[in-house]
Amino acid sequence: MNQPIIETATVRLDADLGGTKQEVIRALASTLVDAGRADDHDALVRDLTAREEKAATGMKGGIAIPHCKSEAVSVPSLAFARLDPPVDFGAKDGPADLVLMIGAPAGGGKEHLKLLATLARNLVRAEFVTSLRSAATPDEAVAVIEGVLTPKKETASSSSSPSPAATSASTPSSRPGSPPADAPARVVAVTACPTGIAHTYMAADSLAQAAEARGVELHVETQGSAGATPLDAAVIEAADAVVFATDVGVRDRGRFAGKPVVEYGVKKAIDAPDKVLDEALAAARDPRARRVSAEAGSADGGSGSGSSGADEHWARVLQRAVMTGVSYMIPFVAAGGLLLALGFLFAGYDVAFVWKELSTSFTLTDLPGEVWHLNDQIVPAGTAGAEALTNSGLRLYLGAVLFAIGQAAMGFMIAVLSGYIAYGLADRPGIAPGFVGGALAATLGAGFIGALVTGILAGYLVRWMTTWKTPRWLAGLMPVVLMPLIGSLVIGLLMFLLLGRPLASLTSAMESWLGGMTGSSVILLGVILGLMMCFDLGGPVNKAAYTFATAGLVADNPATLRIMAAVMAAGMVPPLAMGLATVVRKRLFSPVEQENGRAAFLLGASFITEGAIPFAAADPLRVIPSMMAGGAVTGALIMAFSVESYAPHGGLFVLFAINPVWGYLLAILAGTLIACAAVVVAKSTRREPTPVPAAAPQPVAA
Repeated sequence: MNQPIIETATVRLDADLGGTKQEVIRALASTLVDAGRADDHDALVRDLTAREEKAATGMKGGIAIPHCKSEAVSVPSLAFARLDPPVDFGAKDGPADLVLMIGAPAGGGKEHLKLLATLARNLVRAEFVTSLRSAATPDEAVAVIEGVLTPKKETASSSSSPSPAATSASTPSSRPGSPPADAPARVVAVTACPTGIAHTYMAADSLAQAAEARGVELHVETQGSAGATPLDAAVIEAADAVVFATDVGVRDRGRFAGKPVVEYGVKKAIDAPDKVLDEALAAARDPRARRVSAEAGSADGGSGSGSSGADEHWARVLQRAVMTGVSYMIPFVAAGGLLLALGFLFAGYDVAFVWKELSTSFTLTDLPGEVWHLNDQIVPAGTAGAEALTNSGLRLYLGAVLFAIGQAAMGFMIAVLSGYIAYGLADRPGIAPGFVGGALAATLGAGFIGALVTGILAGYLVRWMTTWKTPRWLAGLMPVVLMPLIGSLVIGLLMFLLLGRPLASLTSAMESWLGGMTGSSVILLGVILGLMMCFDLGGPVNKAAYTFATAGLVADNPATLRIMAAVMAAGMVPPLAMGLATVVRKRLFSPVEQENGRAAFLLGASFITEGAIPFAAADPLRVIPSMMAGGAVTGALIMAFSVESYAPHGGLFVLFAINPVWGYLLAILAGTLIACAAVVVAKSTRREPTPVPAAAPQPVAA
């Protein structure tokens, strides 16, 4: 690497850089800009702040490592500050006095990321930290940091190279002090954090040091930005236990199937590696310990039982499980709903009354004759709506077929939602009871509410069953036969004997309430839905509003069509408004944001609310309230104009399924203009921060 990662101009010793981590980050970002290592101070600060919002970067021992990948950074860079007074960066043991801020180019290669990873690994080594605290001049601090970066062959290695974190902490033949006979000899681990620069490698080395102290052979796969070399299959096969220290999903989780597993967030492995390893050793000795599912997902971590750390709050586990169900349901809703809309396009709205008779009465062999001349006389006498058919012939037939396919896809919606909520709580054994509960909810008329209830009950029931102490000969049958069987039986009996009728009555009452809403009450509902769609821009609240709307599409209720229109229109406002704002006030946005703004127009037109997330992550206090204001206006106008949407997705590309189109477009335009104006005003009136002057080199203490 031609240019060193750090220089004296980016070092501040015994400096007062402010009382908050935001002030410290701004000050250190200024050093990189002043040194010519970054070209956009505000963009760099936004990227660093966005990383801080994902998880605090304060570490045990008074250390903080704010870091990010940013378009504003031109060369791999490090700014170092020894703070006086220390500043809170979110560590449990107190404020940080050593801050190492890492900036990596967004489009850079992997070599510099390996260099940054080496630095992060050394932060768990006491001698390195002590040297930083005792450095008398910026030159000495730079020398200490460059000293650990020089021997790249020993420290900047991948997951299969001979670094302490990646290979065994001790080999079976040279282990310093043999462990007890019943203790495991080998442990494998995977570490990963959202950015993949610092925490990933610090966790690996913390675990390696703890393993070395115990005489345990440890192999770690670091799934970071510098790439990852997967652990050898033979190493995994020989392991007695697995540690997952991650804040994101484990790639190819199924490789570890059947192994006793301990799971925590990546910071737990850094702050308390001894506890993590102790639990791994205990799990290896316990035949009833939780194990990686034999059918674990490849990247998402799968389930609450399979991916939630022991210290994760139950509410967080439940939220993630419900979002898992929603994420699996949405493809069925989108495909089925759009096919229904296409059916309406070809055959007219009257096809809803006759689709079954038309789609099942004819085949391709009838195309030259009967189908080509199909008209309303072919519809069986007495069929509801037969006299109102507006299309005929091949167009009517194709519309009926498309509508039938859409109905089939939508028919899975309730069962899929319930099944994958159960999967999110109990992994694969929960799928069958969840699907059975969802199917019964649809059969009994319990709908969306029934799917939520049965999915949660099935998930927790099967999750509890995994704790049963069963003989070894029976353990193999539990996840494949007994858990699905007992779970399905219990959920089925509960639905038929206890829950089915009350849930169906509740669903029916809710539909009646929605159908009876008029005047100000229906407009208020539109406001609430608009606020929800723009609150977290694709997060749990947004998905809750969307699921509420799509679940109603299966009901024959005009009110649900207006709800769907309000949700889709309000969800389009944030990306459209941010795209427009980058055009009318370019100076308020960085070059990266301006580029994102161009993409946001297409994302907004397609009803992809997440197109506004980059703007909200950089400036949430100004962007999110502005978007909520626009979304509320759009939702209210949709209800006021009685706009109906027969399509659950598609944005401006499904105007054929919207009625009336003018009301839909006017509501979106009004919300977009209001949100755009609000965010421009909010950003224009913000107080510009006072630049932090570059500090002179600190004198050597007497």
